[in-house]
Formats: sequence, structure tokens, C-alpha cells
Amino acid sequence: MTKSNNLPAWDLSDLYKGLDDPQIEKDLSRYKKNALALQKKYKGKLEKLSAEEFLSALKLLEKNSVLGGRLGGFAYLNMSTQMKNPEAMIFYQNISEKLTDFAKPTVFFSLELNKLPEAKINEWFKNEKVAFYRPFIKRVRKYKKYELSEEVEEVLLEKSVTSSEAWVRLYEETSSRLTYTVDGKKYNDAEISKLLLDKNANTRHKAGAELNRVAKENAPLFTLIYNMVIKDKAIEDNKRGFKKPVSARNMAEDVKDEVVDTLAKTVRDNYKNIAHRFYKLKAKWLGVKKISYWDRNAPLPFSADATYTWDEAVKTVLSGYEKFSPDLKKIADDFFKKGWIDVPPRDGKRSGAYCSGPIASEHPYLFLNFVGKQNDVLTLAHELGHGCHHQLRLKNGDLNEHSRMTTEEVASVFGEMLVFQGLLSSYEERKKGELSEERLCEIWVEEMKASLGDYVEVGDDAKYIWSQVGHFFFLPFYVYAYSFADCLVNSLYQVYQEGKVKDFPKKYLHLLSQTAIGDYEKILKPFDLNPNDPKFWAKGLKLISSYIDELERLDKKLG
Repeated sequence: MTKSNNLPAWDLSDLYKGLDDPQIEKDLSRYKKNALALQKKYKGKLEKLSAEEFLSALKLLEKNSVLGGRLGGFAYLNMSTQMKNPEAMIFYQNISEKLTDFAKPTVFFSLELNKLPEAKINEWFKNEKVAFYRPFIKRVRKYKKYELSEEVEEVLLEKSVTSSEAWVRLYEETSSRLTYTVDGKKYNDAEISKLLLDKNANTRHKAGAELNRVAKENAPLFTLIYNMVIKDKAIEDNKRGFKKPVSARNMAEDVKDEVVDTLAKTVRDNYKNIAHRFYKLKAKWLGVKKISYWDRNAPLPFSADATYTWDEAVKTVLSGYEKFSPDLKKIADDFFKKGWIDVPPRDGKRSGAYCSGPIASEHPYLFLNFVGKQNDVLTLAHELGHGCHHQLRLKNGDLNEHSRMTTEEVASVFGEMLVFQGLLSSYEERKKGELSEERLCEIWVEEMKASLGDYVEVGDDAKYIWSQVGHFFFLPFYVYAYSFADCLVNSLYQVYQEGKVKDFPKKYLHLLSQTAIGDYEKILKPFDLNPNDPKFWAKGLKLISSYIDELERLDKKLG
């Protein structure tokens, strides 16, 4: 494991040894060759294949899925730590373009599969080895009514690298180059965000004002990018026949539109009961009538301004994991022993944190920007939850594995447990036309005021911060997955506390192994939970409300 500022950086050599690794060109050639072979051997012939022949086709498709994941994953992981390096950026773009171009011959597969009668599919499923791929086939066939002609599907595939993907790349590159200055010292995005957790209110407000200033300065570009990302999605949604902007996202999550609507309403109905009560208490503890937007995550005056070394953070997180499940801790250990984590913030590294598993049947990588704040410890717990979740699903098959963000966030939020992410943003307005910079700011402020309540001041010094929320750009309509996962995790945690489910940790790890291939109702049944029941969401939020109840009781007791 290599180091930067005494913090570990990941080792990507198990993918490729570097940009000049000759294996890259060999794998690109194999990827192209396999795609052409699939087309030549199986196009127009699926309906006549025996189960064994269809299995061979699936295996070839899966082989290319692994190759594409390896090539694309390496290019992105390499780029995300050095976004000011032209060579890394060009390499990423070239790989993306080649993979997209080489994949065109395989477009026929899902289209042709969806034309087959159910009887043919069931006949294939009599073969155990074909039945293993049931989750993949089920996922492909649910998009049957939303597919377009082969020619149009090829065009959409080709244009993906020059449409939404290109806009997102521009957003990431631009964001990685931004610099912030506070009291004469320069910071990158990851570093300045940590100043918002400083004990000193003046430092927090200076950092917040600088974040807003830089966001405002770049707002025209980010407004354009956002509008283009959403418009690109709207065009495709319209052509495919999705009724609502969020419908395609919901289908990918295997969640009904009505379920998400109920979730959104339940969360909004609980703003006053949870967030508003909490910030009222926080304003009191900070000794003000209203807290600034930038004081939302401020440490309390009676709390220690704790900082953590990397070793302390690792020990804290692993201790929490081990207390819940020694088996989970064993899975987590590998990330620290085998060079699968990139930890330090550095010039040119993109902001934020993520877990990326380029290949479903191989280990993932964790990306952090660690500076030693308590929030960094929680972020490590969150991303490590994603990583362990991935490791529990290694045997599900590369074609079968398809991340559903709602369940992806379960393991990560469970790792944090007490983190509340109850924000939902509405994008319906974009359908009426391009949104102006001013209107995006208005929507952001409206949502912040509604969710945070009367005890948080949301003014001009925070109205441009919407442009700092990368999820709005990377994956539109994804944010509700955090609310979904929070409610699910809270409900699971209540069940765990009640002690009514025997061998809960073991059953929880099994649940994680099934999240990408199992139906919600089935995998949650052992815990007597059903997300289709509106009461489910209220149950999840009730746990957070009980924490606020306890805070209020302690506040009265201590005066």
C-alpha cells in the first residue's frame, strides 16, 4: 500500500499496472472480438437456441461484462485521484469511447431476448445453470415495453459519451479544479468542507461564505450542466415512455412510483417532528435564536473538538463492526490490509467519498478524503459498509449483479446508523423548460427552509450550494435512496434492539448478500418488514424521533 502524507493510497495494480500496461490493449481487443463473436453467432438466433447454447451466449456476454468493468473501472479510479492530469483524463475518455463503440454489436441481445415468449424462457430455466441467471433475465425483460428499435438503441449508446456522461465529466473536472481561500490559506473542496465542522463559529462562517462565493462564481456553468443533464434524461424518458421523471430511476430500484411518493410525503410530514425539533435544541445549545445554515453540523459547545488519526479512525470503525458481528469485521479487515482504500485529500483529487466495484465478482475500492474530523470517521464507516456489502455478493454472478441504490445504501447507512439524510428535492419543474440559475437557487432555499425549520437561517450566503451536491448531476433522482435506506435501516435497527429475531447479525449479512438479486418483500420477510406498507416508513422515522425525545428529556434534566 503506497502512502501520501502518511495516509494510505490504493494500489490499482490488480487491475492494471499503469496506463502503459500492454494488457490494456489486449483486453480492449478481446472486448471488441467477443462482442463481434456474440453478434455473429447469436443475432437472430436466440429463439432457436437450446438451454446449453443459450448458456454459452450468457457466458460470453458475462465475460465481456468483466472485461468492460476492469477497463472502465481502472480508467475512472485512476482519473478520480488526479483530475488535473491531462494524460489520466484523456485515457479515461478514450477507454469510455472505445468500450461504447465496441459494445454496439451486443445491443441486439436484450432486444431479441425480450421478443421471446415466456414459455421459451421457462424452458431454458429447467436447466439449473441457466436458472442461475434468472435475476439478469428478469431485469432485462422488465424493460421490454420501454425499449426502442435496435438502430435507436445504438445511437443512444453511442451518444452517451457525448451527452450526459460528457456533462458529468465536465462537472467533475471543473469541481476538482476549484480552490477556496480562507484567511489567506488555500483549500481544495474536501479540505474546506471540513472547516464547516470547526469549533470556531467565525471559521465556519468564513468557510461557508467562501464556498457560496465560489459556487456563485461558477453557477452559470453548473446551471447549464444541470439543465443539460436533466434535459438529456427527459428526452430519453419521453422516447421510452416513462410517465414521470423519477419513473426510470424507480424501475431501476424495483420500487413503485407510489411507494416513493408515500416515502416523500412521510418524510415531509415529519420535518417538524424531527429536524425542526432538533435544530431548535441546537440553537438553544449554541446560545442563539437561530443558527446559521453553516452551523447545522457545528460541534456543540460542550463537546470535545475531537480529531482522529487514521489509525484511530480505523480502530473506531472496526470496533463498531466487530461488536455487531465478528464476521462483518473480518470482511472489513481486508480493505485495510490489501491496499483497497485511497485516503488522503490531495491536489487534483475529486471531492467526496465513494465505493466502486468495477467487477461484481472481485473486490471493490474505497475512495475517501480524510482529514481527521469525526465526520470522516462516519464517512469511513459508510463507505466501508458499501465495501463489505459488495464482498458479501461476490458469488451472485457478474450479469446478475445490478446495484439498486436503495439497498446499496442500507449497508452504508447501517454502518453509520445515526446519520439522518431526510432531504428530498423536486425536479418536476424542469419539464416545463430550462431552469435559470436564480430559480435553482430559489428551489434550493425553499427546500432547505422547509426541511430545516424556523431555527435555521437559510439566506443569500447559502443559496448557491445546490451546485456542490454532486448526486444531483451524477444520478438524477437518486437522492431519495438515502431516505429509503435510512427508514429501512432504522426499522431494521429497531428489530435488532427488540431482540425478537434470532441470529439477527447472521440474517442481516444474508440480506446484504441478496439485495441485488432478491425482491424487497422476500429479503425483508425474516424481519417482518414490508416497504410497500405506508406504516413501514413511519416506523423508520419513529426511531429518529425517539432520539429527539431523549435529547429533549436530557435538556430539561440538565437545564
